[in-house]
Amino acid sequence: MTPASLSGEIETDRPSIARLYDYLLGGTHNFAADRELAHKLLQAEPNARYIVAENRAFLGRAVRFLLSAGIRQFIDLGAGIPTQQNVHEIAQKHDPEAKVVYVDNDPIAVAHSRQILWDRSRARVIEGDLREPDSVLDHPDLTSLIDLNQPVGLLMISVLHFVPDSGEPVSAVDRFARTLAPGSHLVIAHATHEAAPEAAAQVHDLSTTATASIHPRAREEIMPFFSRFDLVEPGLVYLSSWRPDEPPADPDVVWIFGGVGRKR
Repeated sequence: MTPASLSGEIETDRPSIARLYDYLLGGTHNFAADRELAHKLLQAEPNARYIVAENRAFLGRAVRFLLSAGIRQFIDLGAGIPTQQNVHEIAQKHDPEAKVVYVDNDPIAVAHSRQILWDRSRARVIEGDLREPDSVLDHPDLTSLIDLNQPVGLLMISVLHFVPDSGEPVSAVDRFARTLAPGSHLVIAHATHEAAPEAAAQVHDLSTTATASIHPRAREEIMPFFSRFDLVEPGLVYLSSWRPDEPPADPDVVWIFGGVGRKR
């Protein structure tokens, strides 16, 4: 199902964060409104494509780390559209038996994702909101695939910064964490205003026209998400500095913190 065939079923004149991300990655699951906002974002932050690419690279490194730690089942919250080098591709290349559930509250992203994943029995997508943990954790498409009594990789890649403080994101993460078995891992990528305050402010203002607006946070505001987890080395750092294949020349160009924690 292409964007054109979906256009009669879903809202296409308001930018979608999932489709915007897809466009910046070079994907095709996007519409004119998404591309227009992307061009404005690129004016505010010329490194936007690089930042998005580094975000995806961090996801890959983190998933491979979790696989090396023995994780074989994953829940990807705020997954967007799983089109290019996403969790199921990485995990199932390592182990064809690996299981992945993608979760997104954007019906547009869910519609695209279901079409992409229609022939994969070990990768599913559900419509759900991380601010409502119980509805996600109790969803039959999740419970029939994921064994919550065994360690899980819980991925929150560039999604928590779309939840304002009024949405109580720390409490939501804690609810998920309390459900996970010991040995589970939490992966977070979260935008910050510390390295590029002007660009972060402009991106926030532009994002208010999309399906969700961005709320960058300071490092000290991100750390509480890991309250039930022990951070693995190198801790909570700029994405490009988290176990890179090559040392980054200027890590704070990517003004997103990333970290991985193991549940005690």
